[in-house]
Amino acid sequence: MNAITVFAGARPGRGEHYAEVARATGTLLARSGVTVVFGGGRRGLMGALAAAALAAGGRVIGVIPRALQAREDAFEPMALTELHVVESMHERKALLAHLGDGFLALPGGFGTLEELCEMTTWSQLGIHAKPVVLLDVDGFYAPLAAMFDRAMREGFIDAEERPLVTTAADPASAIAALAGFRAPDLPPWLAIEQA
Repeated sequence: MNAITVFAGARPGRGEHYAEVARATGTLLARSGVTVVFGGGRRGLMGALAAAALAAGGRVIGVIPRALQAREDAFEPMALTELHVVESMHERKALLAHLGDGFLALPGGFGTLEELCEMTTWSQLGIHAKPVVLLDVDGFYAPLAAMFDRAMREGFIDAEERPLVTTAADPASAIAALAGFRAPDLPPWLAIEQA
């Protein structure tokens, strides 16, 4: 994998352990030669991830809507390998999807959850065949994974679709899961132009 799109909270969460894992993830991706693609902000976990990747000599690409540059305290363009300023959240997500070879979700709020679910849905629909991995810091994503399992048991997600999103306990396991992903053979429902 050349580039991983990382979804992460624009807040640090409670306690230092979330930021520690974000920094460890950024450092490991950079040292592995993997470009970090992220939301462009310096706040919270996304900022910690990007700063660590940069400090480790990695390539870091940010994508941020113009309207969120101040609120998310966007990195200066010269601080990153690339900074794309777009006009809408839809453009942001489309470019984040295009630039990454897979998707890694660190803990976060509504935006992070929405992004990871949309990328999983795009995989389900055949728009892409890229992995989605949840970095389950201290069991953060365990309830969501359990919800996905329940949705499968209740007939809302097909059994062959459930592996489209997986969990990992630490950054190294997450990167291994991304690299080792084999997309299930699902019939495509939509093309990217229809999404």
